[in-house]
Amino acid sequence: MSSGTYTLFDIPTKAPRRCWSMNTWRTRLLLNYKGLDYKTEWVEYPNIRPRLNQHVSPNEQGVQFTLPAIQMPDGSYVMDSYKIAEIIEEKHPEPSLPLDQPLLLKFRKILIEFMGALTPIYVPGVAQRILGDESIDYFLKTRQEDVGMPLYEYGKLRGPGSFDRAEPFARQMTELLKETRSGPYFLGDRLTYVDFIWAGILLFFKCLGDDEYQEILKRSGDAEAHTSFLESLSAWTERDD
Repeated sequence: MSSGTYTLFDIPTKAPRRCWSMNTWRTRLLLNYKGLDYKTEWVEYPNIRPRLNQHVSPNEQGVQFTLPAIQMPDGSYVMDSYKIAEIIEEKHPEPSLPLDQPLLLKFRKILIEFMGALTPIYVPGVAQRILGDESIDYFLKTRQEDVGMPLYEYGKLRGPGSFDRAEPFARQMTELLKETRSGPYFLGDRLTYVDFIWAGILLFFKCLGDDEYQEILKRSGDAEAHTSFLESLSAWTERDD
């Protein structure tokens, strides 16, 4: 690897391959914002563990292998978006992107409820609309184990009413976003890592389908707040491959 170049391991969509995962988006946005030299290595779902297994430090052996992960310019690997953010901020403090723990704690509490309500919508949707042939069988098998039934059956059974259940939390997210009125971000004109987490969620639903994305905006109670927020990040959302 050339000096100074990072590798971002990401899960591709079906062709033409591009970023879709809410989790890998937050790391991609971080790298874009910091202006770091990086390349993307696409890794299909069944290949994630074999690709990372030999490179995770011994104290992490046995954990689930997930993306995002990055390879540092020195050849070492880091897995988990929060660990990546901490290391990148430490090594590249300018431009600053603090994790801002007090905001992150409030944000995550709402996010867990919001995404939990929408699980029957977006998990089957990933299989139906996003993944290519190399990942689909693995995804269907492992997610069936997670939810306890075939994934498409799960979507049909549990999907109705999901947006209704998510709406109170979508509105709470809007309230949090608008709490500071001096700018488009969660802390007004101060950009933090929380902004990239929420942007990754919105970009994920846009990739999943305009119908789902528009429903999210509708249930938020203020679509303009979220579209303006995403537009304010456009300089860092453009590169998705």
